Amino acid sequence: MKVTESEFVISAVGPAQYPADALPEIALAGRSNVGKSSLINRLIHRKNLARTSSKPGKTQTINFYRINRVLLLADMPGYGFAKVPKSVKAAWGRMIEGYLSQRDELCGVIQVIDVRHPPTRDDITMYEWLKHYRMPTVIVATKADKIPRGRWQKHLKQVREGLHLKTGVPLILFSAQTGQGKEEVWAEIRRLMRSEEDGS
Repeated sequence: MKVTESEFVISAVGPAQYPADALPEIALAGRSNVGKSSLINRLIHRKNLARTSSKPGKTQTINFYRINRVLLLADMPGYGFAKVPKSVKAAWGRMIEGYLSQRDELCGVIQVIDVRHPPTRDDITMYEWLKHYRMPTVIVATKADKIPRGRWQKHLKQVREGLHLKTGVPLILFSAQTGQGKEEVWAEIRRLMRSEEDGS
């Protein structure tokens, strides 16, 4: 997709604040500091539209971004090792589950995994949740530039086996630094949007 227009819409903590555009939405899920914001920025050719941080757990809301007035990307709070109180983590969990299970505009989820490491328990839990609710899912294994090219397939296999990926679930190797995998991610976003339009 050629991005000609992109804008931050709102940071939401509940349905009353979600955009009322009725545009198709793609959510991004991943552990804290896995690179979701960097992925968004690379996809839309903007350096800092999606706020990045070296401090895990900084994103505590669902941040919506409108793309070309035809699509919304929803960057969800990171799960995992964020150093926040358990009560805050529980609130995030309820917010994320409510959004994923009840948002009519949601076409699918991009789950972002750090390709350098085996999927964490939280990664596996998220993927199992997505499978349970039959949510169309694309796995993006990011930080490809951090490992040698010769080890890519080994690490992708580690992700595939760690998540017990179902046959047909896309697994894309991505680098926010080099742009590797960007076109493949956009192709999957377009596929998810078409599937929603077709009612499949």
